[in-house]
Amino acid sequence: MADSRSDWLAAWIGWVCGRAGIVVLAALVSAAGLLWYAAANLTINTSTTDMLSAELPFRQNNVAVDAAFPQRSGTLIVVVEGADSAAAARAARRLALALKEQPGRFEDVFDLEGDPFFRRNGLLYLPQAELEAQADRLAAAQPLLAALLADPSLRGLQDLLTNALESGDSPVASLEPLLNRLAAVAEALPADPQTRLSWAALLQDRAETAAGRRLFLIVKPRADFATLTPVAGAVAAIEATVAELGLAGASGLRIRMTGEPLMLQDELESVRSGIGFVGLLSAVLVACVLFVGLRTWRMVAPILLTLVVGLCWTAGYAALAVGQLNLISVAFAVLFIGLSVDFGIHFALRYREVLGLAENADVTAALRRSGALIGRPLLLCGLSSAIAFFAFLPTAYRGLSELGLIAGGGMFIALFANLTVLPALLRLWPVRARPLRRTPVAALGGWIHDQAGRRAPLLLSLGLVLAVASVSALPRAAFDDDPLNLRDPQSPSVATLLDLLADDRLEPYEAEVLAPDLTAAEALATQLEALPEVAAAVSLADFVPAGQDDKLAVIDEMALFLAPLFLPLEPAPPLDAATRRQAVADLSASLAAAPAALAASATRLRAALEPLTAGDDNGDEEALERLEHAWLAGFGPQMDRLAEALEAGPVDLADLPAGLSARYLAADGRALVDVRPRDDLRDPAARARFVDAVQAVVPTVSGPPVTIVAAGRAVIEAFAQASLLALAVIALLLVAVLRSLLDALMVLLPLLLAAAMTVAAGVVLDLPFNFANVIVLPLLLGLGVDSGIHSVMRAREERRKRAGIAGAGAAPAAEGAEGRGLNSTPRAILLSALTTLASFGALGLSDHPGTASMGMLLTLAIAITLFCVLLLLPALLAVTEGRRKG
Repeated sequence: MADSRSDWLAAWIGWVCGRAGIVVLAALVSAAGLLWYAAANLTINTSTTDMLSAELPFRQNNVAVDAAFPQRSGTLIVVVEGADSAAAARAARRLALALKEQPGRFEDVFDLEGDPFFRRNGLLYLPQAELEAQADRLAAAQPLLAALLADPSLRGLQDLLTNALESGDSPVASLEPLLNRLAAVAEALPADPQTRLSWAALLQDRAETAAGRRLFLIVKPRADFATLTPVAGAVAAIEATVAELGLAGASGLRIRMTGEPLMLQDELESVRSGIGFVGLLSAVLVACVLFVGLRTWRMVAPILLTLVVGLCWTAGYAALAVGQLNLISVAFAVLFIGLSVDFGIHFALRYREVLGLAENADVTAALRRSGALIGRPLLLCGLSSAIAFFAFLPTAYRGLSELGLIAGGGMFIALFANLTVLPALLRLWPVRARPLRRTPVAALGGWIHDQAGRRAPLLLSLGLVLAVASVSALPRAAFDDDPLNLRDPQSPSVATLLDLLADDRLEPYEAEVLAPDLTAAEALATQLEALPEVAAAVSLADFVPAGQDDKLAVIDEMALFLAPLFLPLEPAPPLDAATRRQAVADLSASLAAAPAALAASATRLRAALEPLTAGDDNGDEEALERLEHAWLAGFGPQMDRLAEALEAGPVDLADLPAGLSARYLAADGRALVDVRPRDDLRDPAARARFVDAVQAVVPTVSGPPVTIVAAGRAVIEAFAQASLLALAVIALLLVAVLRSLLDALMVLLPLLLAAAMTVAAGVVLDLPFNFANVIVLPLLLGLGVDSGIHSVMRAREERRKRAGIAGAGAAPAAEGAEGRGLNSTPRAILLSALTTLASFGALGLSDHPGTASMGMLLTLAIAITLFCVLLLLPALLAVTEGRRKG
């Protein structure tokens, strides 16, 4: 047992108390300076990929692909959706041209479907059977198209339908789809003014889908990495361009954006916007719990102020040590708060215990005595926690290794603050010396400690059952390695991506293979497509249409019989309201006399038109204009696209657009292969199968699915490596310091059980580990070891006192405290756990999924640790104490 008259920690605290005012002033000034330095120099990188060592093979492969094809990385996806495909195409083309005129903002703008090459040669990419079917449909529709081209208005449409219905020359197969689609648009128009008839879908005899009305622009922004919002300028430029072109709010148009850099930017904003409320709530809850436990602001305020000072110091240290935080290392504050408050509570309650039991009321002497009694357990706790964090330094998981560096150093900062700033503040704000009272927390802590000792066999049996059950659940533990699940689904960029996952043209889980040349790329593509996990492997050669001779023959035939459609025509006379009304009335009359084969579709269209023909006034004029626009606005643009598509010619590699070729063939001749999965890779098992299968053929494959799977495996390996190293070193440290293998086991066994139970609870509650909540394990290691050390060393202290080893006068005081059940250690452990629960439980209320999962798992882990340390550890100690006495 340490003597406060000779112990060096007691001497240090005595020196601090003698200069309390200067110490506090120096602490506050240095904290303010380091906080300012951290705010000016500490940045945040939200990329989950950058949290892993750049030396890992998959990261090297990513770097190689990005260097060869820089226009493919860091891109934004601009989604253009229109009332029909023609409107979307026009808007996308206008926006792409406008963005290309801003090279200062955008390095590259890629409009695949809007490129003149594909507008001209698009028919060549249809299968032969589909192209021939399309030619047959256009041949059958040629008379109708010719009539409508002569007068593309309600009048012209009424004329051609009336003639077709009365003459009976047009086959039912040509008229029935047209009548049904006209009816569908007329039915939807009152509720949806933006609805349009898709002439492209009509002529291709397919349903108009949301995907058919959607086009993508791939934009490479010039990012400003000197700010926390590197693509904000590019996003603002796109929004301004949309507004200038009149596309914002235009009829039926919707323009959205997504892409990895924008999602990272939105994620940072989501975390920052939600953390303010959560942080305030956490601070209020911690202060309330401390006040309930300590019952005086003269102890609560010094602990909180010491915490703030230490946190500022640690932030400054982080800015100096790493300079940039990631999604894992940003949690250093969470770890520091939990462990620093733990140190402060133990010191303050031991000081309160000593002060209440001392024969005199000298504050400095009580603080010296407290330092002598609690200083060594605190040093051992700090050292063991630092070892737990520093064990992550040699791993390849950069995010966790940097967290280990910051949090490990933070433990020494927390120790220094709680053995320097806290005693100085307690000296400046002395607590009245009075006999110890049973506060609610003290009473609860004492009762739990007492019951644990009395029911030791039952609790140990329960612990054994829980251990067996938890170990059996460990193989089912999961790590969610998909960063998309950590992002706020309500943020615009993430919501857009989730909405687009059903679109076959967009595959966020596409793998990439870099080949030496195009010939090798074609061979690899053939080999990869043979895999059952692969849907397609695309190289530049796949953009050269197959069977061109046969397809060009069909296209030439189409151009021949459709040529009269594109001859110059005299414009039809304009329509007025009366003409439109008469055209609709005449059409309704013709529909009433439709042939029996068309009765169903004709009746449907006539019913849809009835509200427009019921009145005699001019109130329907606007409705008639909307109907004409909805039916015919897309007809002219679609015929223009058809005329352009009939100009197709032979295509070889040299004819492909330069922008497309540059995305698959690098300047040095290396070629890229896009590998598309057959299954939905949102499923972790399917994702792992796909990556393993492709890597078996091409070990250097890269891309998002490879990054996700490799990152997850690297994290799991890092935790296994670091946890084993930390446990081994901590065990050796405990044996060396405690000089008892049994006492070291008493510290470690509850910790191991708490870790196993936390993982098992995650399995039962379907709460997998992820890149955000993995900090639960190092925090659990730190808090669990600390609580175990305090319990075991306090038990040894009491045992030695009872044996008469304590210094003169110490035994009676301690015995008095023990006899009245006012041992401060169980109370301190309980209060520390409650403050940690209050602090981190609030994180579970965050809108950000990653932060919320961190809060939920932390709350679960701390509750389990509390159970193990306050119930199972005292039971173990009671059993071993009984054997010693026996």
